[in-house]
Amino acid sequence: MPENGVLLVNLGTPETFKSSHVGRFLTEFLSDPRVVELPRWFWLPLLKLVIIPLRKGRTAGAYEKIWMDGGSPLMVYSRALCDGVSEQLGDRAQIQLAMRYGSPGIAEGLTALRDNGVSRLIILPMYPQYSVTTTASVNDAVTAALTDMNWNPRVEFVRQYHDKPGWVHSIATTIRNFEQLHGPADRILFSMHGVPRRLVEAGDPYEQQCEQSVNAIAEVLKMKDKCLLTYQSRVGREPWLQPYTDEVIRELGESGVKHIQVISPGFSVDCLETLEEIAIRYRELFLQAGGERFEYIPALNDSDAHISLLASIVEQKITALSGH
Repeated sequence: MPENGVLLVNLGTPETFKSSHVGRFLTEFLSDPRVVELPRWFWLPLLKLVIIPLRKGRTAGAYEKIWMDGGSPLMVYSRALCDGVSEQLGDRAQIQLAMRYGSPGIAEGLTALRDNGVSRLIILPMYPQYSVTTTASVNDAVTAALTDMNWNPRVEFVRQYHDKPGWVHSIATTIRNFEQLHGPADRILFSMHGVPRRLVEAGDPYEQQCEQSVNAIAEVLKMKDKCLLTYQSRVGREPWLQPYTDEVIRELGESGVKHIQVISPGFSVDCLETLEEIAIRYRELFLQAGGERFEYIPALNDSDAHISLLASIVEQKITALSGH
């Protein structure tokens, strides 16, 4: 077995769209102090006694709308992507898929790699842009698991990959191919997952990396005049990164814009936030506001370009580890 090991990590998903499974997943996710920074003594009782009972049924209904035969879209596409990367790397590295929340867990993936003789470890969070709420949380969990396992392999963390030309051109090609099939839209929205404004003010580079991503893609497409960066999925009352996707979509429809396309390149694979929030709810919002055509452009998912991109990132890290 190769001594190089790769832990490919995505956010996670409930096992099924049953309310009990969704509640368990949401509890783990929202208990992470990287996601919600409120004092534990205050937040955890509120979460378990009030928020989860109120939210799990609605979220379960949203998952049911998008569920696939093989499971949630995030899991189906993540597995296929992992298999593709493994096939492309061949005997250069062992690959394990893990989820930050839910199953298969990070500790489970690391244990499998250790037991298979891995001595050089690459951690690849499937988040193109770095944020303390996502990438840093994965790093926290990996570090804790390695400590618990008393395992000290050589480790390389992938911090972000939005600045890789392969990623930029893959997203641009996806948009261009979609446009050739469906025609050009009046506006293209790049809807990135939001984070609280205070995190950016405290030094999180996420907003800057989102702006760099959209600018680079728009430059390749030569479409800067009709590309808009927005942020989705905000919760709570505090200010999040703006402009908000739902507000921009409503304003576009009310202002007479008839045709928009939305892509969410911060998500490596399609999931609840893209297939239900954007493709279903935001579509209804645009049509109700006076728009006529709304199209969601799929994520890279398990495309050949995405597989090659992640495999190339791993190859670079293998070279770095070999040079230690």
